Amino acid sequence: MGEQATALLYNLEQTPQGKQIKCILIQLGVHIKNIQPKQYLIPLGILSGAEKTTKALFETYTGEGFSEEMLVMKGFSNALLDEFLLRMRKAKIPRIQLKAVLTPSNQKWDSITLYEELKKEALSMSNPR
Repeated sequence: MGEQATALLYNLEQTPQGKQIKCILIQLGVHIKNIQPKQYLIPLGILSGAEKTTKALFETYTGEGFSEEMLVMKGFSNALLDEFLLRMRKAKIPRIQLKAVLTPSNQKWDSITLYEELKKEALSMSNPR
């Protein structure tokens, strides 16, 4: 078996949608991490366990953060990703606009950087030139 698939969840802890998503992830054997705003400056690779180092090296984030729901997936095979999205559709869970798969290039980013990139992408998709 390959590396453990992990999902980083942002602003999903207390929502009905978040609880449904967690249920699906647990059924699929995906490790779940709820990311708190104070962790937003830690690189995604470290938050997800893709890279090993101590979290203490990073500053605590004290800014406003963001309220939108965001999901970062690490180590999802294509089959797992398809199954996850299919189960979300079947359960009629509203789409999470901001979602990403961890890649070698974005795992160095912190949560705020990823959030800003995903927001830009979402905007450019909703406002085609």
